[in-house]
Amino acid sequence: MKGDFWARRLGKVFDSYELCFVKEKVKTYEAADGELLSLAVKEEEGISLRGIKDGRMVFSYTYEEGEKAASALVENGEVVIPFLEKDPFYAFPERAGAYPSLDIYDEEGLKKSKEAKLSALIEMESMIRGWDPRIKTTRNCELHESELEVKLVNSRGLEAEGRKTTYTLGGMAVAAGDDGDEVSWYDWVWSTTYSQLDASALGRRIAEKTVSFLSGRVLDTRVYTGLLTPACACQVLEMLSPSFLSENLYKNKTRLNDKAGMKVFSKHLSIVDSGARGMGAFPFDGEGVPSRENVLVRKGVFEGFLYDTYYGNVLSAPSTGNSVRSGVKEPPRCSTRGFYVNAADKGAAEGIDTFDNGLVVEELMGTHTANTVTGDFSVGAVGHLYSGGSKVPFKGVILSGNVFDLLSSVAAVGDDLVFHGFFGSPTLMIEGLKISGT
Repeated sequence: MKGDFWARRLGKVFDSYELCFVKEKVKTYEAADGELLSLAVKEEEGISLRGIKDGRMVFSYTYEEGEKAASALVENGEVVIPFLEKDPFYAFPERAGAYPSLDIYDEEGLKKSKEAKLSALIEMESMIRGWDPRIKTTRNCELHESELEVKLVNSRGLEAEGRKTTYTLGGMAVAAGDDGDEVSWYDWVWSTTYSQLDASALGRRIAEKTVSFLSGRVLDTRVYTGLLTPACACQVLEMLSPSFLSENLYKNKTRLNDKAGMKVFSKHLSIVDSGARGMGAFPFDGEGVPSRENVLVRKGVFEGFLYDTYYGNVLSAPSTGNSVRSGVKEPPRCSTRGFYVNAADKGAAEGIDTFDNGLVVEELMGTHTANTVTGDFSVGAVGHLYSGGSKVPFKGVILSGNVFDLLSSVAAVGDDLVFHGFFGSPTLMIEGLKISGT
């Protein structure tokens, strides 16, 4: 429906407005025992509205089309406007200049036959089952294919549209040892390009990792030097990331308040948030602001916060392109987008490639319980203990501490940056991992 229709319809009710049109199609393939278990297709197309009237902002959405959509959005908004509080900082971004060109839409991948995609998934699942007789079964062996189209317009002349594809492949293996010990391991990979997925390699990695955890033991309680794998380091970054949001700065829920220009992390650590990296990559944010790269920490020194339009207005700062939408039903919110640690130059990861004495932590459990304000955490951990050329799995231990202290103790950064969803990191070497075991 043309813009002049919406301008006439919404201009009569609101002082300013924003419309977001979202269309998404998701296919999910699941395999088990060497054959297709299920194939599900989900399609969603809707429109969300944010409108400002007399300093009050309303949000509504609809899955209707045409005149019905306009009526639903306007009527829903008119009902609640009188009950909303006024806020002078409500506003929409002005018309943007050029948007970055991102290679995130794989038309060839979408054209790939259903049979070819199923074959790759079955290859992965079969690789896991056939790798070792101690592997008893597989679970959650799935391929997800998502095609997303978004168009944003507002009454200030902003118009932005983009599309992307995301392919996610994952699976779990369950293994049992002669001593009755049973372990499981889940892993996954993703790409915006289907051809970049290597089903066989992922299946082999899942199988190898699973059996490597059999006969795990509990570690002695003490302080260790160790490595956090990229996946594990991403879990740590997820605990840390809320501290960089302007919303938490405004609400005094971050330890980084008044720390700009100060050294708060290890000198080896540089942290970036980018709208063009990771699973959330897109040419613009949830309000139509062009995506950009924001350096947050440079060699341990904190440089600044992340802003959407609202908190930028509140705190007298420009938006950094950090408004994020989770779908049609939810209004945009201030959030990180592609939050990652810069990798070391190739070959410059001192001590990591030759590491053979200490812990390699593969996964943390219970990171959602961390205090994102203070940074305190106490979580489960699994991995391997390296000593004198041997490699022994460990389990049933607690890693505790403070995320700010942990990242101040980074002794080296690897050159193996990997994005696990919206977070990315290379391997991190940490001095002072506090482990509670026996």
